[in-house]
Amino acid sequence: MKERLFLRLAGDATCGPETTVPAGTLKSFPVAGSMRGHVSQILSYRETLPQGQTLTERVLPDGAVRLMFDFAEVPSAGASAGPAMRVAGASAAPTVLQLGGRLEGVSLALRPGAAAAVLGMPAGAIENSAVSLDALWGQDACALIEQMASTQDDAARVALLTAALQRRISGEATLNQQRASHAAHLVSHAAGRLPLRQVAEAVNVGERRLQQLFFEHIGMSFRAWARLSRLHTCLRLIRRQQGPAWADVAVEAGFYDQAHLANEFRALCGLSPTAFVQHGIAQSSKTSH
Repeated sequence: MKERLFLRLAGDATCGPETTVPAGTLKSFPVAGSMRGHVSQILSYRETLPQGQTLTERVLPDGAVRLMFDFAEVPSAGASAGPAMRVAGASAAPTVLQLGGRLEGVSLALRPGAAAAVLGMPAGAIENSAVSLDALWGQDACALIEQMASTQDDAARVALLTAALQRRISGEATLNQQRASHAAHLVSHAAGRLPLRQVAEAVNVGERRLQQLFFEHIGMSFRAWARLSRLHTCLRLIRRQQGPAWADVAVEAGFYDQAHLANEFRALCGLSPTAFVQHGIAQSSKTSH
């Protein structure tokens, strides 16, 4: 079976139009006003694959740190939350999942800069990896997963999760968190074109300190965030075109040339630009019938 694709860029409601995950299996929930500075998306998913069938899902990187709750297998009372509840660190690489059986869970994406305040640790400590949430929150995490698993209502689960986050976030964002968030926004808005020195000056810190802020609050290096920002600009340009002129897209998105675009696409997405477009064409064909 061909692999399916999941992509969500900032501003997408549930997922991007290139996503080939069945639309009816995903549901997006509004983020409470008090949490909008920390949370960018809350998503639930429910799907049951035929017995014996497995499939591959490629999740393209958006740079977010995520809290992920799996209710297909919930640990017993007092046991470690293990894989049922984990934090996935920020990454500039695709995540390739092998799925099978019953899929049921909730995923919460944190805004750039919010992870350290929510997790109580530097976001970069889990870059390109994942950790069980009970390793960070202790018994609070175990109690949360038990409460969320006690109901089949996704809205109730989201309410429990939101309440737990609100209890852990105290007051206004720190100055360092604000600087990191602002710096990440500047880089994204400029499609990764701004040099480190210019961004550091804009947020009134030294270059070395800015690198530290990216590690602590964004969860990846300044350079990795800039690469992702350029890729996301490219992906948005592709959405607006039928049969992209790759040389033109490369220049507009800030790549050196078409070869640079192709190399970065493979490095960050794990597939070629042409293969990515074919995913979108296949999805359009399905939804047009």
